[in-house]
Amino acid sequence: MARMTASTSPSPQRGEISRDELVRWLNDFLKVGELPDPSLNGLQIQGTDTIRRVAASVDTSAQTLQAAADAGADLLIVHHGLFWGKPIALTGPHRERVRTALMADLNLYAAHIPLDAHPEVGNNAVIAQALSLQHTRPFGDWMGHKIGVAGELPRELGLQDFADRIQKLTGEICLVHGGGSPNVHRVGVVSGGGAGAVAEAAAAGLDTLLTGEPEHKFFHDSFEHGVNVIFAGHYETEVFGVRALAARIEDEFGLPWQFLNFPTGL
Repeated sequence: MARMTASTSPSPQRGEISRDELVRWLNDFLKVGELPDPSLNGLQIQGTDTIRRVAASVDTSAQTLQAAADAGADLLIVHHGLFWGKPIALTGPHRERVRTALMADLNLYAAHIPLDAHPEVGNNAVIAQALSLQHTRPFGDWMGHKIGVAGELPRELGLQDFADRIQKLTGEICLVHGGGSPNVHRVGVVSGGGAGAVAEAAAAGLDTLLTGEPEHKFFHDSFEHGVNVIFAGHYETEVFGVRALAARIEDEFGLPWQFLNFPTGL
């Protein structure tokens, strides 16, 4: 059953905010619309007018939407939304996803490339900070824009030691392509589907690329370009942005939040 909201409400206070005000803040903070993206970034489904509780998740599914509704969330923030550049008929599972959100009066907000590229709460920026990368700089071309991060470890690590560190960070057993140096010092980070960044990593003088999932067409690149690649999972490398963004919202507006974890194993 949809949650009902009063037609009038007192002035906003810390711990609640109007949906439209929060969406404006998110659009501005994430610079939505400034990067090319097949995703329909921003508010994808409109729900209740007032936001008091936030949920965050990587993907949008009927399970995720229902979990957000069951948690009493007014807003669900996701990295992978429901709409990707073309109309999709509201039939089958897609209808059920939308219906779940509408029945719960749940707002759905998606941030794809803007949440990869953001210098504070982006997937790549948060990973780089967690790895204590120094002398960081933009890396990872996306349609003429850099959405990843490159930097240097404070000290060299053996490739397996570095992979073990990534595994502890993400909880994902890493796939390691040891195409380059046995030691890791200069690292590029492109979360999710960044397997195609090997040539750019080699040109930038990096010895290791950290990304999400492998692609068959890029399998040989690591070995032919002499660059190590660590694949830590598409999902597991993209939990960082939505969590950091939700935490930033809590800091800014006092809205409690929770992360809905539905790992795909990919």
